[in-house]
Amino acid sequence: MKALLLWPIMPNSFWSYQETLDLAGLRATNPPLGLITIAAMLPNDWEIRLVDRNVRLERDDEWAWCDIVIISAMIIQKTDFWELIEKGLALGKKVAVGGPFPTSVPEFALEAGAHYLILDEGECTIPMFLEALAQGEERGIFRATEKPDVTQTPIPRFDLLDLDGYLAITVQFSRGCPFQCEFCDIINLFGRKPRTKTPEQMLAELEVLYQMGWRRLIFIVDDNFIGNKRNAKVFLRALIPWMQERNYPFILLTEASLNLAEDDELIELMVQAGFTMVFMGIETPDVESLVGIHKEQNTRQSLMDSCHKITRAGLQIMSGFIIGFDGEKPGAGRRIQQFIEDIGIPQAHLSLLQALHNTAMWTRLKQEGRLLEELGNYFTFQKSLINFIPTRPIEEIVREYIDAFWNLYEPMPYLKRTFRHFKMIEGKRPQSKRHIGWHELRLFPRICWRQGVLRSTRFRFWWQLLAIALQKPNLLYDYFVALSVGEHFFTFRHEVKAQLEAQLEALKQQQAKQKKAETGYQLQSVN
Repeated sequence: MKALLLWPIMPNSFWSYQETLDLAGLRATNPPLGLITIAAMLPNDWEIRLVDRNVRLERDDEWAWCDIVIISAMIIQKTDFWELIEKGLALGKKVAVGGPFPTSVPEFALEAGAHYLILDEGECTIPMFLEALAQGEERGIFRATEKPDVTQTPIPRFDLLDLDGYLAITVQFSRGCPFQCEFCDIINLFGRKPRTKTPEQMLAELEVLYQMGWRRLIFIVDDNFIGNKRNAKVFLRALIPWMQERNYPFILLTEASLNLAEDDELIELMVQAGFTMVFMGIETPDVESLVGIHKEQNTRQSLMDSCHKITRAGLQIMSGFIIGFDGEKPGAGRRIQQFIEDIGIPQAHLSLLQALHNTAMWTRLKQEGRLLEELGNYFTFQKSLINFIPTRPIEEIVREYIDAFWNLYEPMPYLKRTFRHFKMIEGKRPQSKRHIGWHELRLFPRICWRQGVLRSTRFRFWWQLLAIALQKPNLLYDYFVALSVGEHFFTFRHEVKAQLEAQLEALKQQQAKQKKAETGYQLQSVN
């Protein structure tokens, strides 16, 4: 069997870092970890080719070569996902699909015409799919009734990747999260009981990447790395000597819940293991909204104190914020913006709330008759603004969002915020030499030219860079990376503003037409 594995195109978004990638000569932020993990579960006698369409497009001869096409997708990729299914069908290929989006919305893939839906977690459903193929079944939907033991998950096929195309390589330690945030679909996909790999598994995966010559960022993509704190600590204690023996070859980052601030030992272990950054879903500084979405873990301590504690210990914070919660008071955008400035978080991911399929929020809104079935392209705003009827005017919410995003990613405030964030880092990170390759050598003069010559940030750029170099030389590489990432946001904010203002204008015209039609109907009724 000849299988062509495809990863659809990611539209430009907060996470794409497209402008920064272009400046560095890179093609994509992260590879498709799910696909290369599935590739390791396929029979040894299969011939496999993988194409990440964010790195390069597949060739006509690759379509002609394959017997079956296997496509994985997240919701943000749904447009290209649909088109790839259609192309496979038009070429007479068998099409199998899987991943988070088809698992949550299988009807989308069915409507597109996919032959096989390999849903849920592949450890359970890949064997079902292979058995169906062996029996000659032409179609099938394969679902799991239980969560797999991830200690049996094979090492992903990193060899299928063009490593030089990526900013970061991804690995996974755990699946699942113990919390019940109403808007989040993680517990639907992976459950509330975090399942973890063994330290031996993780070190084996890292060793493969080390032997392949990878020396940059590794993103441990767990939705909550500390969901099982005990097992996380066991892994970290094994990881520390492994990293020390190899002179810390990787820069590690991950996602974790804010209750990390409650565990000093865990923070220290992460820092000593080589973690430099953690993404945290703060969502909003409004405590009432946090309670309303069942995110009580963010209300147990001061949000500001928790963030400062984690930063001082040695971890940069990226954060997620959302506008549009039920009962949200006017000015939420300004409050979020002020909070981000006060905390000094450089990268703050701001999004409009969307009700994801089959979450507790989706179910509640559907019962209340407030759900709009159209699910827009999450993080890109290419179709719908918000896919439900909010409790305050949508125009007000979107305008606050536009203003907050625009102001946060003005170059000068971003540089000031980034500098304050790195100055706050007091914890002693392990000594390591950052890998300087041609991507870094290409990126450095471009950032210096843009931020240190062209823009009005020029004087601040140079004195901040000098201050970090003199006072915190071990943070200089990471600081410069943060400035480089800013280039994406400085550009992307223009796209966000233009898209959302066009959406607002279209909404205004639609409302005017509707009002005109209603008025005409009332006049007819009177006559």
